Amino acid sequence: MPLDVAGAALGAAFGEGFAVLHDKVKDVVRKARMFKPILKRLESTLDSLVPTVNEIRRLSEQLELPERETKRLMEQMEEGAKLVSKCLKIRWWNYVFKVQYSPKLEELDKEILRFCQVDLHALCTRNGLRTLETVISINKKVDSFRGVETPRGLGGVSGPQDLTVGLDMPIKELKTLLLKEEVKLLLLTAPGGCGKTTLVKMLCQDKEIKGIFEDNILFVNVSKTPNVKVIVQNLFNYKDMQPKFQIQSDEDAIDQLSHLLNHIRPNPILLILDDVWLGSESIPEKLKFDIPDYKILVTSRTAFPRFEFTYHLEPLNDEDAMTLFRHSASLKEGSTYIPPEEDIKKIVRGCAGFPLVLKVIGGSLCRQKAEVWHSRLMNWSDGQFFFNSDTELLDNLQKSLEFPDHKVNIKNCFMDLGSFPEDQRIPAVALIDMWAELYELDEDGIHAIAIMEELTNRNLARLVMAGKDASEVKSYYNEDFVTQHDILRELAMHQSSRESIGQRSRLIINISGNNLPKWWTEQKQQLISARLLSISTDELFSSSWCNIQGSEVEVLVLNFHTNNYTLPEFVEKMDKLKVLIVSNYGFFHSKISNFQLLESLPNLKRIRLEKVSISSFCNTLVPLTSLKKISLFMCNIGEAFENCTIQVSNALPNLTEINIDYCNDLEGLPVRLCDIVHLKKLNITNCHKLFGLPEEIGKLVNLEVLRLRSCIDLSELPNSIRTLHKLSILDISDCLSIMKLPKHIGEMCNLKELNMKGCLRLRTQFPESIMDLKQLKLVVCDEERAKLWDPIKEFLSNLEVLVAEKDINLNWLPK
Repeated sequence: MPLDVAGAALGAAFGEGFAVLHDKVKDVVRKARMFKPILKRLESTLDSLVPTVNEIRRLSEQLELPERETKRLMEQMEEGAKLVSKCLKIRWWNYVFKVQYSPKLEELDKEILRFCQVDLHALCTRNGLRTLETVISINKKVDSFRGVETPRGLGGVSGPQDLTVGLDMPIKELKTLLLKEEVKLLLLTAPGGCGKTTLVKMLCQDKEIKGIFEDNILFVNVSKTPNVKVIVQNLFNYKDMQPKFQIQSDEDAIDQLSHLLNHIRPNPILLILDDVWLGSESIPEKLKFDIPDYKILVTSRTAFPRFEFTYHLEPLNDEDAMTLFRHSASLKEGSTYIPPEEDIKKIVRGCAGFPLVLKVIGGSLCRQKAEVWHSRLMNWSDGQFFFNSDTELLDNLQKSLEFPDHKVNIKNCFMDLGSFPEDQRIPAVALIDMWAELYELDEDGIHAIAIMEELTNRNLARLVMAGKDASEVKSYYNEDFVTQHDILRELAMHQSSRESIGQRSRLIINISGNNLPKWWTEQKQQLISARLLSISTDELFSSSWCNIQGSEVEVLVLNFHTNNYTLPEFVEKMDKLKVLIVSNYGFFHSKISNFQLLESLPNLKRIRLEKVSISSFCNTLVPLTSLKKISLFMCNIGEAFENCTIQVSNALPNLTEINIDYCNDLEGLPVRLCDIVHLKKLNITNCHKLFGLPEEIGKLVNLEVLRLRSCIDLSELPNSIRTLHKLSILDISDCLSIMKLPKHIGEMCNLKELNMKGCLRLRTQFPESIMDLKQLKLVVCDEERAKLWDPIKEFLSNLEVLVAEKDINLNWLPK
């Protein structure tokens, strides 16, 4: 059999070799007496692998089998087939040949098993990671349900009076969760106007719920300023009862409620606390009692983390949203005016599936003439949303933005989310960069992440975090992002636009085509005082800018969709600019011109480039003496840094952090980057074609963090890594091709954390120098690698080896 094969042919050839050996063993095992036990075991191994090998043959083109290991096994199988044939010729009494051949058959059996259990397992994991590159772009929206809110009640609960749509599935899911024995307190959460109260009132009318709780369904609105004494007194009134003594305090009220609940037993009791605000989450817990069959259902805009059981109510899907809107706008036969279907869909999409929004907007257009509809659609086309300070809608949504004085930054951060395009994920690290400079938060992002969590709990945004190991919780957020409903983004923009253009602290500009806002074109030198400036353009924009005087701008966010983009000339005058975020949302990498304008910016500290051709950056590289951090996401790097017009180290003398993520053309770390001796953090992640690091990396003597996670073709670490004496964190997780650690790794005397989970080919004993890692405190790995650390832990007494769970967490993918 010819063994010089590659690509898809390798999988086919492997399948052929396996088939020949399999057939030969089956034939010989029936005839050979002497080797029957060994051959039976080999036959059993081969039988169990038949389905796997058939799949390999079928999918050989996609699998990309590891060439070296596969060819070695094919050679062994070819020799094994010959060996099995010889076994048939050996007489039963010839023990000399039995001693000679038996170990070879045993070794063949073990080698086949090892290949399929280890090499193929590593291969599948690698291919799975590659598949994520494709999966990450899929946006499956699991839409659902909703009805409209009705006036709140107390005590007895009547059903919704208006049309309700899309609530059948939420009622079933909520009821199932509520009736679980272990659920004593259940939180129903969603943004304001999503139909939480409507859902609860419909639940109370459910036959099964009424059959279980009968007259013991107690409904009370808690509101923003709750009074426990009033709540309990009203519950007594509903039951036509009086407390044993006058309620003087919250403690009295809680004690009296306990008596009331015990009095109305033995039937099960359901207490519904509607509209519990942030800061009042302790009330439901105060009203919990150890009473059999007593449950509490809470509704709130905030997803309180302290509550164990939570049901999240989602926006309406397109079909239900259209039904509700048509009903609210009275779009039926005989109406004064029925707009075209596409116009209706456009408005409905703008309502983001919020029942209250659909009802308010639909009601405002009910029985209106064509001119009114056209006016609304023109406003929508100009990038405006249907907000009006006099509407119930804005009043309702603004309630979600009330924060105490000590949390004023949270409201500001919410409004900052409007700086990014709608329906796009907002990278957590981009927000960390912005907020570190605008609000003086910590550089590592711990406080910024806490704010994102707070916004998530208030249903103002959604922070999606990848699964993290213990070593990553406080330091690595490159894979995390924030999403936000369009309506909430528009609310953020509306809140930011209350002042005049020149007085806004946050100026967000959305440009359609080349239609610049009138206020911008009317003045040749538009003066603004904004600290944050965001400009979003579409694929029709021609980079024809008017002038802006933005001397106070500290953060500039540029969002665009074109293959070529020109930085605006007015950037040159932004002396206070600290953060520049340039994001291309088009299909192809973009070339950026005018990068040389950045030379004049004395305070520029952070640059983030997304889906940009870095050659356009390096061709005009100018000294950026204050730059501390540069992040490249999904960029084309190529030979860019090798072709710079000036030495990179001279242009970036104070750079301390480089992040390179999902840059799929990166095959090796540019050597010139190794001259930036002040570098402290180097993160190269998800660069699947990176196969090696240069020996020059040893010159980065101030490096403290080196992350190479999910660089699946990286085969080894250079020996020069031994000189990185300040390195405290080394992350090679999911580097599937690494087979050994550097011989002199022990010279990295300050190494404290090592993440090597998913390094499936790293199965040989570690080098002896690993005993010298006296500062090593934490190792994250899988079970097989953990066993290799067992003898080492005897010498490194402070070492903790954490076995990572085998969990493929896709919660971070868009839905």
